[in-house]
Amino acid sequence: MNIQCGTDIIEIDRIREAIETMGNRFLDRVYTPKEIAYCESKKTQKYQHYAARFAAKEAVFKAISEDLNDKYAISWKDIEIENDTQGKPHVILHGMDVTGLKSMDISISHCKAYAIAYVVVCKGEKDGI
Repeated sequence: MNIQCGTDIIEIDRIREAIETMGNRFLDRVYTPKEIAYCESKKTQKYQHYAARFAAKEAVFKAISEDLNDKYAISWKDIEIENDTQGKPHVILHGMDVTGLKSMDISISHCKAYAIAYVVVCKGEKDGI
């Protein structure tokens, strides 16, 4: 079994500034419609949730980047962060085949100034770990 990890931390004000400056150009380039709807539903804390998803996408990329085909140009929207019915975040990869991927777990947290994400990827052989 091979375990890979990725982590990222970002200042929430950096994401707030990007959204306020570039608006929908930034949102539509980085986030899926589901992610935008989720973050916008958080009203006064929406920037914390946008920043957390940004950090999550970065952390996922760091964890899987060595396993991606060099010919594949990954986009921000290829990595989608959703929450299950209990609020736990999980990762959806669109159009990517990560060699030997068995499982991926993510943890996201934020406070007033920062958002952080940590991803653990388990890879193994087809016949077992």
